[in-house]
Amino acid sequence: MKFEEILSEINGFGRFQKMVLIINFLGRFSLACHFLLANFITVIPTHHCDINYLDAEGIFGNLSREQRLTVSIPAQEDGTPSTCHMFSYPQFYLLSNSSSHPEVAVVQCQNGWKYDNSTFISTLATQWDLVCEKRAMNKLTTTIFFIGVMFGAAAFGSLSAIFGRKPMLLVSYLTGTGFGLGSAFSSSFIMFAVLRFFTGFSITGIVIIASVLNVEWVSIEQRKLVGVIDSLSWTFAIMSLSLIAYCIRDWRWLTVAISLPNIISIITWWWVPESARWLIANGKVDKAHYYLHKCAIMNRREDVTLRIKPEDLANIIVTDRGNRKYSYLDLVRTPKMRRLALLTGITWFSVAIVAYGIGFNISGFGLNIYFTQFVYGAIEVPAKLIIYYLLDTFGRRKTQAVFLLLVGITLMTNIFIPRDMTVVRTVIAILGKGFSATCFGTIILYSSELYPTVLRQNGMGYNSFLARLGVSLAPLILLLDDIWSHLSQVILSSIALCAALVAYQLPETRGICLPETIEDIEGIRKDTNGSLLQHLKTEENVEVG
Repeated sequence: MKFEEILSEINGFGRFQKMVLIINFLGRFSLACHFLLANFITVIPTHHCDINYLDAEGIFGNLSREQRLTVSIPAQEDGTPSTCHMFSYPQFYLLSNSSSHPEVAVVQCQNGWKYDNSTFISTLATQWDLVCEKRAMNKLTTTIFFIGVMFGAAAFGSLSAIFGRKPMLLVSYLTGTGFGLGSAFSSSFIMFAVLRFFTGFSITGIVIIASVLNVEWVSIEQRKLVGVIDSLSWTFAIMSLSLIAYCIRDWRWLTVAISLPNIISIITWWWVPESARWLIANGKVDKAHYYLHKCAIMNRREDVTLRIKPEDLANIIVTDRGNRKYSYLDLVRTPKMRRLALLTGITWFSVAIVAYGIGFNISGFGLNIYFTQFVYGAIEVPAKLIIYYLLDTFGRRKTQAVFLLLVGITLMTNIFIPRDMTVVRTVIAILGKGFSATCFGTIILYSSELYPTVLRQNGMGYNSFLARLGVSLAPLILLLDDIWSHLSQVILSSIALCAALVAYQLPETRGICLPETIEDIEGIRKDTNGSLLQHLKTEENVEVG
């Protein structure tokens, strides 16, 4: 617990910490864009069977476009041409006023589809004809991506706990950029799906590592501010994505556009410090002293680290670091850790599946998807700023539970509003999106405070794994609306309401030092070393005396 004392002495939120925060803020831009890219590249534009081959045979003569569609393609209930079927041969009698309507054979599209390119130049659906019986494959690409994210979270959570935060952050940047750009030039749907899986696997390291680095380098008083700023980077990316997608209507170039910013992150990575907490916990006190001294110089508190020797840092975090490697199994070895892992895991899963269930449904309310996406992002600004006030006033636990409850209520409310009231339904959905953003912003900070340093990356990796499992299921849940138009809303609202009860069982972390070891969580740590800084000050007084 004495690490906070050192941070306080060298300024726990000085220029050094602000530099780290800014670098990680920029680094998360591409990540958030990739997470919501499917909202634009998997859109299925208005389409109908391609009848140009009939026109080439001279069958239509001088008929207008509307007349050609009338005699070739059956109309749907709303009067628009069928999307998946056509007449076996042109029905010219439909142009007359005859009351006779003989039975006509209807067949599936014989020569592909004709797409409306007025909104999108190209999407996955138009590229590989993912319509009609292949329609679900558009949603499948989102699920595949988040399955990659899910396994990437587990991998990077473990690897960053073993090899350190900084090197694995670089690996995430490099591989995420490579696979992201590669997927933009896929020559087949299978190739695209595979590369999207590895893109998701790679870039997820950014979020779990950057968030932990931010929290581990700041003082207790500033953790909530860092959590809010870190969360706002996601909001900034969501709003920017809607503008980028509005300007770039081709799915390949849109994918390139959101992958390139990672190059900036790769360059700025050189200024990212390793976590001093992790270094001390793993016995690398010389390296930890180096970064603490670097932080002190930048914050103009150099005299503090000159009084602290590397060997003094060894007593800050008491672990059996020389003989022990921590793994995901340590999350369930002891009773309180096991309970903590269960509660946070359920909460992360629920927050993610609900938030993305709302976020992936931007075309489900009948309004412009670019505008809806932008507003979904804009509502997160006040939703996340209010976290700064709520976390200190009401604490982490109540904030998490209450806003999950509000998400469930808004989703339930939309079930009873007629679908033709698109504006009202969209407003309520936006409120739900704002509440879910507050939940997400809270749980990221909350979890990083709940887990001890020796297991913090493992804990965040485990929670992120379950969250991405929830995200990967979200688009599949939305497909259930084909069975009953409100089924997905019922499921999502039920999950949110149950999660509110689970989150309320978590311990409060407001104003508490970050735990360093499993013993801190279990309440059995014997602190025999005293306060390091107090010890140093006592030595100084003795020398002066």
